Amino acid sequence: MRRLNNESETSTTIQELCQEYRENNVITKEEYQRHRVKRGLRNDDGTGVMAGLTHVCNVHGYLIADGDKIPDKGRLTYRGIDIEDIVAGCEAEDRFGFEEVAWLLIFGKLPNRRQFDRMCKLLYDNRELPEYFPEDMIIKAPSKNIMNKLARSVLALYSYDDDPDDQSLENNMRQSISLIARMPSIMSYAYQVKRRHFDKESMFFHPYEPGHCTAEAILNALRPDRKFTREEAKLLDLCMVLHAEHGGGNNSTFTTRVLTSAGTDIYSAIAAAVGSLKGYKHGGANHRVRLMMGELMDQVSHWDDEEEVERYLEKILRKEAGDGSGLLYGMGHAIYTVSDPRAVILRTKAAALAEEKGYGEKLRLYETVERLAPAAFQRVTGNSKVISANVDFYSGLIYEMLGIPEDLFTPMFAVSRIAGWCAHRIEELTTGGRIMRPAYRALPVGQRYLPLDQRE
Repeated sequence: MRRLNNESETSTTIQELCQEYRENNVITKEEYQRHRVKRGLRNDDGTGVMAGLTHVCNVHGYLIADGDKIPDKGRLTYRGIDIEDIVAGCEAEDRFGFEEVAWLLIFGKLPNRRQFDRMCKLLYDNRELPEYFPEDMIIKAPSKNIMNKLARSVLALYSYDDDPDDQSLENNMRQSISLIARMPSIMSYAYQVKRRHFDKESMFFHPYEPGHCTAEAILNALRPDRKFTREEAKLLDLCMVLHAEHGGGNNSTFTTRVLTSAGTDIYSAIAAAVGSLKGYKHGGANHRVRLMMGELMDQVSHWDDEEEVERYLEKILRKEAGDGSGLLYGMGHAIYTVSDPRAVILRTKAAALAEEKGYGEKLRLYETVERLAPAAFQRVTGNSKVISANVDFYSGLIYEMLGIPEDLFTPMFAVSRIAGWCAHRIEELTTGGRIMRPAYRALPVGQRYLPLDQRE
């Protein structure tokens, strides 16, 4: 009884503290505008403030003409190579692409056969976690959230590194290869332990196969019978290729570069990036799409009735449905306008597997929502911004078709994006040279110091 009273008193105290904070900490949108502060490091037209230079990646979604932002077809290039060409090249040669993309992002050129084979072997050789790491860092401290465990485990790897703070290119190259290889292992271990501890289900750990690429290794680790088709592995590999990188300005990559500019170790920088990606405004959006679409499927009686679907989308936008945020998750992007090339590729590649696995009707509903959402957005919000489906809209559905648990939708994003993070980490180390230190304008309130007993 006493404990309940303490909890009640603490809750009341917290409410009072929050009220005290709200009364003394207000900065209005008008003040931001008056002081010409670019909130979110965004210009007035929504474009990003120029904060750095990079060779790693370019994201294109609009044109600027006479100061106006003109919507344009989305393009994504890794080291100057269009993502569509990379995907088509791997498809034509019937092979996996993530290892090739990791090499390309870090080194700046496509690997030849010898380099490609070396990259595959390096990742296999580094896939196993340090001795006793799974037992001490994962099994003994399970987490309900796999992203939380990813961040904690990456940070913990610092203690298992004989030379964690060396900022040389050679040391960071070694650490980067190790992290790219180990992220899927951490994810798989963390998920199995979560299943056993919180879901009360059996956990299993399978040995890795030398001939498996990263996508195959993940499916091998997650499926109880270790069985999967080549087409399933190629589709997962495609998701990883598309998620591997997205320019220096996205929140998690910028986080990597900010921490790197401070001279900290790679484990601290990447753990922070994982924390950024966890946010529902960033990598966590694919999980929010899944929740939004699940509710829509429950509430809309006839999935082929476009008027009924459209009415429900408008309810979400009016904050009468969904999570109350008024957001259509998976629709719209900071840079892409007319199209997100990643979403276009995923929708196209998902069609064949959807019919095979009985997801055809569900995929068609996703396509209907994609088609109707932009007009509904403009009608309800009055905002003329051009929006389209982004990569988060279809990635969750594809993971579902592949039997990837919902707990791993965002972690799969991190397991892929680690390649881009490491590429930007190395580039910032070798070309940045200055700690990032943007300015914040202070808004003093003009109060004077009073002795304690004279304060109200």
